[in-house]
Amino acid sequence: MERFRIAGEARLEGAVEVAGAKNSVLKLMAAALLAEGTTLLRQVPSILDVTFMAQLLDTLGCSVTVDPGERTATIAVPGEVGYQCDYELVRKLRASISVLGPLLARCGRAEVALPGGDNIGSRGLNMHVAGLEAMGAKVHIEHGFVIAEAPQGLHGAEIWLDFPSVGATETIMMAAVLARGTTVIENAAREPEIQDIAAMLVAMGAQVDGAGSPRIEITGVTGLLRPVEHVVVPDRIVSGSWAFAAAITKGDVTVTNGHAEHLELPLDKLSKAGAEISVLESGFRVRMNDRPKPVDVVTLPYPGFATDLQAFVIALNSISDGAAMVTENLFEGRFTFAQELTRLGAQIQTDGHHAVVRGVPRLSGAPVVASDIRAGAALVLAGLAAEGETLVSAAHHVHRGYTDFAGNLRRLGADVTVEPDDAEMYWN
Repeated sequence: MERFRIAGEARLEGAVEVAGAKNSVLKLMAAALLAEGTTLLRQVPSILDVTFMAQLLDTLGCSVTVDPGERTATIAVPGEVGYQCDYELVRKLRASISVLGPLLARCGRAEVALPGGDNIGSRGLNMHVAGLEAMGAKVHIEHGFVIAEAPQGLHGAEIWLDFPSVGATETIMMAAVLARGTTVIENAAREPEIQDIAAMLVAMGAQVDGAGSPRIEITGVTGLLRPVEHVVVPDRIVSGSWAFAAAITKGDVTVTNGHAEHLELPLDKLSKAGAEISVLESGFRVRMNDRPKPVDVVTLPYPGFATDLQAFVIALNSISDGAAMVTENLFEGRFTFAQELTRLGAQIQTDGHHAVVRGVPRLSGAPVVASDIRAGAALVLAGLAAEGETLVSAAHHVHRGYTDFAGNLRRLGADVTVEPDDAEMYWN
């Protein structure tokens, strides 16, 4: 176990480069199962979750090589792949459910242990299951595994999602590319990561139209897809994290390879908080000179304010000159972060889906615990704005989603180190 040790009252200044999106690359690795041969992914982030997904694909018979220096993942997929995913790997990685659709489409059967991942609240698989069943699969839970069967193959269907679930959209889309006929997903997720997966599937020979809109149409093709080389879309959540890092520390940070068009609402909120936003050819720049103004935020599916950036806006509001309300509409467990932030002196009251944050002039360092990837990163940033020293335990959460987070902070001028932490109680 490891923890972050953060020296407070830091100001971040300089440039930081963003790699490919965690929420895309893991699904792209799963999509590689749809083609026999070697798929090459570029701009792959050096994060724990990529390692976990590589190990999972290895157990299915693939040969995966991840090169952190070259930022590549090479996935060699054999003519016959396994269809059972072991619990010991799946429990570490929510995105492991992404192999369900490709395995079912290719093998006619998939057995995937119910996934683990972040402790941010309930994230059921009902819409994944309903979509696959509409396409002719039989799905049930047995001994902790999701077992899906379609021995005669899948067929096209019209599927309406009750909520624009990213995971359900991805599962159905990847299963439908080899199904007979046409599948239409209504109320589909619209995230840039969905568009990225669709772009790779099309390059592999699939027929996918409408990705990025609420209606996606997939016409199944005969036979397997073909392996490709694909560049992963930049990580908008990491880009947004660095944008908030600049504002929280009254800093000046240029986010290289960050796509401002994927962060229109978060950057607008930062502008209202008093930050200066400059869109550059290579990315964007965020500069904050004064104490931030409070900003109200409501999390919604894309293009709304991302739930993954909610912790950062709470951290920003905690040192603002006033009060604001943050409403979480997607994952009820996200406010666990707010409870930890109060240990640093933040004034936060939560009631159901709402958190009222009253800014204080300065936070004070204390030991805290990360409950998920974004909570951990936001606590580190809050520690940079605090007086004294802050310790953030359960650093493994942050390692799952950020490439060399402490190293990048040091290059921006912060005093942040990673050290051993014997508190095993923090492991989730």
